[in-house]
Amino acid sequence: MVVRSRDDDSLAFCRLCRSASMTSKIRNGRARHARVSAERPARPSPSRPSAPGLVSTERTGATPGVERKRAAPGPIPGAREAALPAFIAPQLATLVAAPPAGDAWLHETKFDGYRILCRLSGGRATLWSRNRLDWSASFPEIAEAAAALPAREAFLDGEIAVVLGNGTTSFQALQNALSGDGRSPIVYFVFDLLHLDGRDLRAASLEDRKAALERLLPSRRESPIRYSRHVVGQGESFFGEACRLGLEGIVSKRRDKPYESARGRSWLKVKCTHEQEFVIGGFTEPKGTRAGLGALLLGVHDGEGTLVYAGKVGTGFTESSVRALRDRLERLRVSESPFRHRPPGAAGIHWVKPALVAQVQFTEWTDDGRLRHPTFRGLREDKPARDIVRERAESPRPPEPRPTR
Repeated sequence: MVVRSRDDDSLAFCRLCRSASMTSKIRNGRARHARVSAERPARPSPSRPSAPGLVSTERTGATPGVERKRAAPGPIPGAREAALPAFIAPQLATLVAAPPAGDAWLHETKFDGYRILCRLSGGRATLWSRNRLDWSASFPEIAEAAAALPAREAFLDGEIAVVLGNGTTSFQALQNALSGDGRSPIVYFVFDLLHLDGRDLRAASLEDRKAALERLLPSRRESPIRYSRHVVGQGESFFGEACRLGLEGIVSKRRDKPYESARGRSWLKVKCTHEQEFVIGGFTEPKGTRAGLGALLLGVHDGEGTLVYAGKVGTGFTESSVRALRDRLERLRVSESPFRHRPPGAAGIHWVKPALVAQVQFTEWTDDGRLRHPTFRGLREDKPARDIVRERAESPRPPEPRPTR
């Protein structure tokens, strides 16, 4: 069930950028956006600093509840005339240990949800997962709102997430909402625009694409589609505050770079907690009064594509999720272990085909490649099991020179 969002998502962002220096960076970023098109109306600075966590729904100078009419955007350097693609593979961020320094980068909140690409054509919106599954039926209100955007055709990139009362997002809450157990607001946070009305924007700079995107998206506060705001520079401060507020992390992007359907270093992600996806290779029976299952056996693929055991997770389940998960696992049972080496103490384990992917939070990896204090957070329906490997944070490169425009 989809519930229309309140303005809760602005709370975390406002706290995140409360410092005067960071607020200045946001306003400076808006000024740069305003120069992209001479047709774009000037807007006064907000009365209070806008900031983190999630995207603020406020639009200074716009009247709440009144939808604006989109004027055709001015020339966008790098854009070219092209037919709307059927699908665009998403750009992926590289995990790093610390955010990059310098004003060459802008920083956004890392949302805790599902990566979704949206194709708008002929008054119909299709919501695609990152591996090209049609998820329109799972989020009908998002698809309906996207279809009403003032464009003949467009291709958007963003994240669908559930917004909690403190302004943060929750993957577990999104799982509950999809299963019918939750009533929290579901929002599509859009952070990139790849195509608009016959023009391919992928070769344009990120800053120019976001300027066009902000103009396209609705100003109505109750809309389930939101523009993902950002700050320019101040990456270390932005990340530190994001972690203090309990957010998942941040995504840092080069302002002057084009959109590339691959994983590279112009998009970097920095996480506040240890969390990643694991393949489920088996499960144990519950003990005592517990129902459903005891623990899941987890693994990741090595460089040769072989599944390597990473440990068990037995906490984080809800009563409804554990029963639904047991039903799915029963249909995948096999006679042999899918792991390269049989896990220790494997007696009594039910092996399964390695097809399901679990999102798991943990404190650290041990020296022998096991998880410490893991907690189950939900299933990832948007990521194929064959792609799951151990994530290793890279060191950020030295600061790059500030781009010239």
